Order: sequence, then C-alpha cells, then structure tokens
Amino acid sequence: MPKKKTLKALAKRVKITARGRLKRMKAFKSHILTSKTRKRKRHLRRSTIMDKVDEKKLIKLLPYAKK
Repeated sequence: MPKKKTLKALAKRVKITARGRLKRMKAFKSHILTSKTRKRKRHLRRSTIMDKVDEKKLIKLLPYAKK
C-alpha cells in the first residue's frame, strides 16, 4: 500500500494544537490596511482555531501530523 501524501500548502499554513485542533492565522491582513481600523488590524494579528466543519476535511490532508 503506498504512503499517503501530506498537502504541503496546508502544512505550511496550520499548526496542530495539543488537543488535535487546527490553528491558523486570520486573513485580510496583507494589503489595503489604511482603510482598516487600528483595532481591526490588531485583532487580525492573532491566531484562531478552525471551525470543526472545515477541520474534519482538512485533517485528512495531514496524515502524519502530530495529534
């Protein structure tokens, strides 16, 4: 049986927490920052946990990740 392949694009963008959840950075922080408030930009710096619906699909693409 062949080895499963990790989706490298996803592996670079997420980390797996100790409880097995996926942690990611928030979007919309790369450009057009002058129109966004200081508070909004500050909150976008933080990481967040992925929704369980998306997590179930994406965890299959990281077969050898530490869980």
